[in-house]
Amino acid sequence: MSPKKIILAVTGSIAAYKSAFLTRLLIKEGFEVQVIMTGSAKDFVSPLTFSTLSKRPVHVDVSNESSWNNHVEMGLWADAMIIAPATANTIAKMANGICDNMVTATYLSAKCQVYIAPAMDLDMWKHPATIANLEKLKSYGHHIIPVGNGELASGLVGDGRMAEPEDIVNFISGNSANLPLAGKKALVTAGPTYEKIDPVRFIGNHSSGKMGVAIAMELAKQGATVDLVLGPSKIAVDYPGVHVTRVEAAAEMYEAADKYFKKCDVAVLAAAVADYKPKEQATQKIKKKDESLSITLEKTVDIAASLGKIKKKGQTIIGFALETNDEEANAMEKMKRKNFDMIVLNSLQDKGAGFNHDTNKVTIFTSKGQKLDFELKSKQEVAADVVTCYIELLRSK
Repeated sequence: MSPKKIILAVTGSIAAYKSAFLTRLLIKEGFEVQVIMTGSAKDFVSPLTFSTLSKRPVHVDVSNESSWNNHVEMGLWADAMIIAPATANTIAKMANGICDNMVTATYLSAKCQVYIAPAMDLDMWKHPATIANLEKLKSYGHHIIPVGNGELASGLVGDGRMAEPEDIVNFISGNSANLPLAGKKALVTAGPTYEKIDPVRFIGNHSSGKMGVAIAMELAKQGATVDLVLGPSKIAVDYPGVHVTRVEAAAEMYEAADKYFKKCDVAVLAAAVADYKPKEQATQKIKKKDESLSITLEKTVDIAASLGKIKKKGQTIIGFALETNDEEANAMEKMKRKNFDMIVLNSLQDKGAGFNHDTNKVTIFTSKGQKLDFELKSKQEVAADVVTCYIELLRSK
């Protein structure tokens, strides 16, 4: 059952304005909402705003001149406590039991489910101290709501944005029935594949897996259940509705993709699969002794073409094309040859696009002849565009 009585704790972040929208959405969904704030949160949104929306007094201090705000009683009253936005400072205090404001005092008294929606800049999000504090909070049984990716207050682009209010409501209530992809099963391939030459060397590419991971998360956000087949990548994926299968070589990726494809509604093939592999793999490290070394290569399995051949009525395949020349012609030919319904083209000629960037610039083509050009965006925003195009394609069938 989803919680009905909620404490919404707002801390001192520029993202505090989103919590006003969150309050309104929670009330609209039928929740009782009690807002509490840290003193610094008042610098961003006034308590009056929250009290007007929640129709309850907002508590900022444990005590004032005339009364004591019973944080223990509030902690026992609530079915859930949401800290949104949760700054790095508040997360550190919660993880280490530091109690110096109304939010942390209530948190330490709470006996209910706790949901944490972090909001901070990219470097703070990736700092080992923040990572360790979040892991500690997870070990307490708390739920960490995944951050968004995009432009941050500093001007940097990356992870650290507080989740959107609608996503937070869906996360805590499990309310996915009204989402456009509710009940859909998705397969996403992402990252590179590595084809071994010997125990220490391989054939591969510079793909980070960021684009495919972002698409997997966006599909889940829109209600789909996602199987993500991820090649060698440093990205840690922990997102509700996304099941991760880690693979290394193209043959392993094909085996996993073939397994999940048979039951999926949509496959997004974003992986940068190595086209060739050594015909023979050395069992020991190859020593440097001759002036030259020849390695005979053979083709790897063509995952996209193989799945395209067995595509059933009602299934959709979305492919990717990374090109360096004749981009549009090559993408259109690939879409037709591999039986795709959509193809996402990006070019290494575009600054900020391609491997290892946090941004991408794409053009989407559909088998119905549509062409959609997009500006340079964060990969999370590109993922939203790709999924939106898929949803529109479904509606047009």
